[in-house]
Amino acid sequence: MPLGSLRPSPLVEQATEHLREQITQGEWPVGTRLPGENALAKALGVGRSTVREALRALAGAGLVQARQGSGVYVIATEPAEDWPARLRRAAITDVYEVRVMVETRAARLAAERRTEEDVAALETALAARHAAATGNDAGNDAAFVDADIALHAAVVAAAGNPVLTDLFAEFAPVLRERLIDLVELLGLREHDPDPGHASHAALVDAVRRGDGPAAEAVLQAELEQTLAHLRARV
Repeated sequence: MPLGSLRPSPLVEQATEHLREQITQGEWPVGTRLPGENALAKALGVGRSTVREALRALAGAGLVQARQGSGVYVIATEPAEDWPARLRRAAITDVYEVRVMVETRAARLAAERRTEEDVAALETALAARHAAATGNDAGNDAAFVDADIALHAAVVAAAGNPVLTDLFAEFAPVLRERLIDLVELLGLREHDPDPGHASHAALVDAVRRGDGPAAEAVLQAELEQTLAHLRARV
């Protein structure tokens, strides 16, 4: 399969796609050493810098790997699945187990590190959760779940660790979809429009008081209860 010269723009994207096709279509099997940059540049009709950027993109996709002093080798014929895609495909119970581990530790850290601004944000989020459950939009399960997740996000933010914050942000879209389904299918709000209000209020109070063990214990009990509902459903 000849590579063929490329159109003028955008060269890096075109070079990446041409090389990707060679790999995914089996022209260069796993373990194959790719031609050198000069050879690829000549075949594609571009400069070496364009080839270098294209190879970086392919490496980022998990298709090739540069080996010092040896060259660039094909290590896979299909792009690596990105983290958000893996989360969407994962079983919700698996995602939730990790959520329990992440958030309970975050709650302890939040109690130890919270600022006045963090406490104010938590109190606002708690009030918003209660309002979503009992206000004019009380029948909207999606709005309630959004308010619930916002409160949990505020707890994670109060931990003062940007990696934890980013990790929770990756979980949030998947959690939102599955929790809305759970609330609706199991009718969790039929008898109590604001389930978990007491435990969430206790969580905010523990963080406010700086009681890390209490914050961790309260949140773990709350999340484990939801996890039990999820396991019963699947």
